Amino acid sequence: MRFLLPWFIACLLLLSPAAHAELVLVTSPQSGIERLTQDEVVNIYLGRYRRLASGLAAEPLDHPIDSEVRARFYRRLVGKSLAEINAYWARLVFSGKTKPPQAVANAEGLLRIVATQPGTLAYVERSQADARVKIVFEFGD
Repeated sequence: MRFLLPWFIACLLLLSPAAHAELVLVTSPQSGIERLTQDEVVNIYLGRYRRLASGLAAEPLDHPIDSEVRARFYRRLVGKSLAEINAYWARLVFSGKTKPPQAVANAEGLLRIVATQPGTLAYVERSQADARVKIVFEFGD
């Protein structure tokens, strides 16, 4: 019985809200963007929109290709797995139509880029969004 206790605790932690913190989309306060709709975020992250409403070039940033945060973001945004998203981008890259969002190694790197380069966007956990960036999209419940 005592061998099951650590497993049970691990399962509870995985199901807790802290284990799956809310993701938000952030941009630079200088981007000129106040809010984005889910459709706009989908179109930016799937390479369909290349400009923001403010006129700046849209530069979406991604977490690493095998990241759990990336998997949660695309599952929540478009209902697709990472395999489906990777296949989507492989087709577009092969056709020469567009390029996928640039992957950045970690949340701090994403925030540093977004804070200094208007037009860049990144998704991070709400608790990581700080005064350097502005939240422009939140998933509704």
